[in-house]
Amino acid sequence: MNDLLNFLTLQVNAMFWLNFAVFVRVSAMVSILPAFGEQTVPARVKLGIAMSFTIMVSPAVASPIFSDHLFWIIFVEAIAGLILGIGVRLFILALQTAGSIAAQSTSLSQILGGSVAEPVPAIAHILVMGGLALATMAGLHLRVIEMLIHSYQMLPMGALASGTDVSDWGVDQIRRAFSLAFTLAAPFVILSVLYNVALGVINKAMPQLMVAFVGAPLITAGGLLLLVLSAPILLSTWLEMLNSFIANPMAPVP
Repeated sequence: MNDLLNFLTLQVNAMFWLNFAVFVRVSAMVSILPAFGEQTVPARVKLGIAMSFTIMVSPAVASPIFSDHLFWIIFVEAIAGLILGIGVRLFILALQTAGSIAAQSTSLSQILGGSVAEPVPAIAHILVMGGLALATMAGLHLRVIEMLIHSYQMLPMGALASGTDVSDWGVDQIRRAFSLAFTLAAPFVILSVLYNVALGVINKAMPQLMVAFVGAPLITAGGLLLLVLSAPILLSTWLEMLNSFIANPMAPVP
C-alpha cells in the first residue's frame, strides 16, 4: 500500500509540474495572441483561455519536470511562449501597417484615429477587425493548440533557445510582416499614383481649375470602393500566410 501511495504521489507531482510548465508557455503566448490577447479582453478571460489551452496541450507533452528547476523552467517557458506569440502578433502588425499605408494613400488617415485601444486609421481598424474575425471563424484556437503541441519539438521544454537563432528568426519574421503589409497595400498605392498623375495632367491642361477640391472627394470615394472590392482578397491572402506560419513557425522566410 505504501509503495502504491508513493508511486501515485510521484505521478501526481510530476503531472502537476508538467501542467505548470505548459501553463507558463501557454499563458505567455495567450497574453499577446491575436483575438485572445487583445487589450479589450479582460484578464480573467485570458486566464480562462490559458487554462483551457493548457488542459488540451498537456496530454501531448511528455517531458519530465522537477520542482528544483522551477525558476529556470518559468524563465525558459515564458521566453518560448513570448517568441511564439510575437511571431503570430506580427501578422496583426502587417494588417495595421497595410491599413496605414492605404489610408495615407487615399486621404483617410485621420478618421477614427484615437477611438480604439491602438490609434490606427479607419482602414487599418477595419482590416484588423476583419482579419481577427476571419481567423477566429477559421479555427484560430485549434491551430494555436496544434502550434503549441508542435512547439515542444522546435523549442524543447527546459532548453533555452540560442540567441543567434532567435535574432535571425525575428529579423525574418519582421521582414515578412512588412513585405506582407506592402503587398496588401499595393492596390491603394497604385490608385494613389494614378490619381496624382491624372491630377497633374489636368492641372497642367487647366491651370484655372481647382483640381484639389475636385480630386479630394474622388480619391476618398475611390479608396472606399477599392477597400470594399479588395478586402475579401486581401484578408484571404493574409489568412493563408497566417496559417502557413502557424503550421511551421520556424520555416525559413523566402
